[in-house]
Amino acid sequence: MTIYKILTKRMWDDAVARGSFDGSPIDVADGFIHFSTAAQVHETAAKHFAGAQDLVLVAVSADALDAIKWEPSRGGDLFPHLYAALPVSAAVWVRPLPLGPGDRHIFPEL
Repeated sequence: MTIYKILTKRMWDDAVARGSFDGSPIDVADGFIHFSTAAQVHETAAKHFAGAQDLVLVAVSADALDAIKWEPSRGGDLFPHLYAALPVSAAVWVRPLPLGPGDRHIFPEL
């Protein structure tokens, strides 16, 4: 299964330079890296990244990560949480997440 992480391009570029992503400030505060499924990621963008520019969407194979736990969150849905750093080599692809009309993000086909 493919899971998705939204973050700034700068955070991803820094992770690429280091070889891993340790998490955004909210991830670090919560003790895990937040991910979303394809069914959840649009709402995640609208709720947590509304109007934000210079974002990327990172697609990751959940099967490639040992420290994934599926835990209840928004509305009781199970969300993938990574209790480790994300190796950049685990990224299947990385695409820009530009803003479109109404300051809503335009997603690639998932």
